[in-house]
Amino acid sequence: MKTNTKRKSLKNLEFSAGDYVVYPTHGVGQVTGVEEREIAGQDLQLFIINFEKERMILRVPIDKVEDSGLRKLSSEKTIEMALKTLKGRVRIKRTMWSRRAQEYEAKINSGDPIAIAEVVRDLHRNADQPEQSYSERQMYQAALERLAREYAACEDLDHDTAVEMMEDSMSST
Repeated sequence: MKTNTKRKSLKNLEFSAGDYVVYPTHGVGQVTGVEEREIAGQDLQLFIINFEKERMILRVPIDKVEDSGLRKLSSEKTIEMALKTLKGRVRIKRTMWSRRAQEYEAKINSGDPIAIAEVVRDLHRNADQPEQSYSERQMYQAALERLAREYAACEDLDHDTAVEMMEDSMSST
């Protein structure tokens, strides 16, 4: 009888309890452990991920980690590139807001810090600029929160400090 070679042993897992990870559509969470459950007649090993800010616990089958996009925190180089993107030139397409909103939403949910930084940069308004619509502010806040959480986790900062540093870097350009 052949055993399932796709199943990983508990010793060779990509993540372990205490690791911070990024789930593309939810942002930064912390792995709290691994559990085995029988679901629909199949025994599954699941990563348990706690998203404290959202008060949510997510269980991701270990065999589906790659498909789900679950990943480790970004490297220092990636975070630097994201911060550099924040300081770049704003690029707003001359399309309808609904189309841009869809594109921004896709970038935020991609989990890619550089794409999220592009959304933050494009929707950021300095005090001397025109007011944003409600939906623009909501999207800006969502992108800023998502990027700030990963930045804070990577640099071992508290969330508010990360937000402040990012906003300061955009205001100084």
